[in-house]
Amino acid sequence: MARKPEAAAPERLILDSGAVIALARAEPRALAFLRRALELDADVVVPVVVLAETLRGGRTDAAVNRVLNNVGQIGPTPPGVGRVAGALLGASRRNDTVDAMVVAEAVTRGGGQVLTGDPTDLRRLAASEDAVTIQPLTALPGSRRGR
Repeated sequence: MARKPEAAAPERLILDSGAVIALARAEPRALAFLRRALELDADVVVPVVVLAETLRGGRTDAAVNRVLNNVGQIGPTPPGVGRVAGALLGASRRNDTVDAMVVAEAVTRGGGQVLTGDPTDLRRLAASEDAVTIQPLTALPGSRRGR
């Protein structure tokens, strides 16, 4: 699979569950990505499906809630996101609905970078989406390790 060129500066940073958890743990690389996105005045988006993966209704939610309260847009998920997610699952022959919903969020918003701890699966889902770049948490901001 040929690599697609990475956008010079993201207009949008979509956080998957791994990214939200990394931010909740104050992991330096996740914080660096977030800082860079904020410096660039990029929209930071947390898909609502990420809430189901990161919140458990207990004391461990406090750190995640701090992240959610301080960064990102969280709003209702329109039906079109679910339709796009289904199409991505069909095209990629994958079955991880949550990952597909995260990528679909980027697609329906016109593209952006998806910050993730699970780049392999998300790259498969986003393979045909030129406007979506999958950015692994293991890379440093500005590196070209995304798709």
